[in-house]
Amino acid sequence: MLRIRTAVIGTLLALFFFLPLPAHAASSAATRAIDDADIVTQDFSGQDLREAEFSNNKFVGANFSQADMTAVVFNGVDLTGANLQNVDMTGGMAYLSSFAEADLSGAILTEAMLMQSSLRGATVTDADFSFAVVDKDQVKLLCENASGVNPVTGVDTRDSLGCS
Repeated sequence: MLRIRTAVIGTLLALFFFLPLPAHAASSAATRAIDDADIVTQDFSGQDLREAEFSNNKFVGANFSQADMTAVVFNGVDLTGANLQNVDMTGGMAYLSSFAEADLSGAILTEAMLMQSSLRGATVTDADFSFAVVDKDQVKLLCENASGVNPVTGVDTRDSLGCS
């Protein structure tokens, strides 16, 4: 009897540890992929762009001011000279994207991941980068001109970047 019980328990444990459990992943419908065919304007000011995905788009000089860009994804996007004043990009991600010469004044970029993205010459007055992931060389460039306190979060820009 003990031998059968041990065999049953051993079998149940093996099933539990070695059989895959059902996975729960976010539906692709949860994000809004936006490609060039969907874009008919360069003015996104004040729009709700939460969880939107942009890939390989050119938004040179585009206006995103006051937009809700929470959890937005930029992949290979050119935002050179774009107006991103007072955007909320909390939890957003930008990979291999250019924010060169962009205006990020008053932007909230808390917990954003800006990996391998250029921020050369970007204006970050009053921006909040708390807990953001930014390449070290880009932080150094931003710290050269970073100043102010974000009007919404009350966080000092230089402190949020970790400037010395």
